[in-house]
Amino acid sequence: MTDTLLTNGTIVTQDENRRIITDGAVAITGNRISDVGPADRLEADTSPARTLDIDGRVVIPGLINAHTHVSDILLRGAFTQDRGLYDWLFNVKQPALFEMGPEEHALAARLYCIEALRSGTTTFVENDTALDWTDLEPTRRKLDVYDEMGVRNVYGAGIRDLAPDEGFEQLFEDVTARDPDVPHPGPDALVVETDDALEDTVALIEEFHDPAGRQSVWPAPATLATTTADALRGAYRLAERYDVMTTTHVAEAKAEVRERGALSSIEYLRNIGCLGDRALLGHCVQTDARDVRLLARSGTAVVHNYRANMRLATGFAPVVSMLDKGVLTAIGTDNSILNDTVNPLSDAGGVATAHKGFHRDPGVVPAQRAFDMVTRDAATAIGRADTLGSIESGKQADIAVLDLDEPHLTPSPDPVHALVYGTRGSEVETVLCAGTVVMEDREITGIDGELPAVLAAATAAAEDLVGRANIA
Repeated sequence: MTDTLLTNGTIVTQDENRRIITDGAVAITGNRISDVGPADRLEADTSPARTLDIDGRVVIPGLINAHTHVSDILLRGAFTQDRGLYDWLFNVKQPALFEMGPEEHALAARLYCIEALRSGTTTFVENDTALDWTDLEPTRRKLDVYDEMGVRNVYGAGIRDLAPDEGFEQLFEDVTARDPDVPHPGPDALVVETDDALEDTVALIEEFHDPAGRQSVWPAPATLATTTADALRGAYRLAERYDVMTTTHVAEAKAEVRERGALSSIEYLRNIGCLGDRALLGHCVQTDARDVRLLARSGTAVVHNYRANMRLATGFAPVVSMLDKGVLTAIGTDNSILNDTVNPLSDAGGVATAHKGFHRDPGVVPAQRAFDMVTRDAATAIGRADTLGSIESGKQADIAVLDLDEPHLTPSPDPVHALVYGTRGSEVETVLCAGTVVMEDREITGIDGELPAVLAAATAAAEDLVGRANIA
């Protein structure tokens, strides 16, 4: 028996043929899509327990944010913008995260989920690179919130096992001299023994990872500068053992290239056996043509964090070359305190626009390709091509419904064009994740009408946090 029928909408299926079904419907049984097609056929063939007449609205696969950071959402708009990567990392992000308690992490997670669901996001990959393995209470609190909110998430458990060398310690000292009153945690903060990190990751996976549910856990070596080859290889082996993936920040800034010397970050990962279909590499800004070929040959996926890279002026990742060479490429919003939003469609619009200007070629990254990067390509990049990323029978019922009947979207003869170039985020009305309605008429079920209270609490907590950390 069909549980839910979404009917009378325009279905942007994102299937292999990118079918768009006008006057269409989607049938849902349990947590899966059981049928998709013309509304008149599905209405005749099904006896749903609940029918949602969406009255001409557009139905899309739930969006996938392939690289993001959750807890630091409380720092949005709170610091001087003229900061490079290490200045921002050492003087803003790390000090503030070290000041946060479990309750603040939980509040940040709730705020993040509200914003994500309201943008149509049903899946996100969190990179918890500031994970303190001696205190997992913040992790537990966040995962509880994700479960309550009904969102699908991947928790990337950050691993740091490489003690800083003299050069890195000097860099840290030079950068933090700008803000001497900030409580800096130190360059060796969060560094743990390799075996301990891998064993603790196993324990976290075995406790929280649910292959059949909405909660996943991956090993997430933080960066190549903070992780040994043994930890990188160990993380990749764990991914194979538990049928998950690894995710790592790679080649984000020029300083990383200088640190690696003659060997590029991609070549290094190739040499130690950590490229392949279990690897999801964030950023990859400082990469050349040879690196792109290695990524393509090894089947390694990349996440393009466009807006965050622009804010820190780290540069344009060679995404056009990656796409041309067949490198699987998704989009991530990265840090909400750099991006100022966690809306993947906003970033998709930026990617589809900026690369045209950068390359002086209006044909690169068309709207359809950018939309693929937050739906079907993103699903493949995170190892979920069989279950996520499109509206097809058998896939998880992760769906967003948008009202494009707005002045700024009129006319909209091509819904994909409108989604990528015109939407603002407020158009999302209804969201389902795993067949469950988690937002309807812009009301999120997981907060029981308490949105004003959540926003007020987040504002107060953010002001207190910024004060404690002396962020300016």
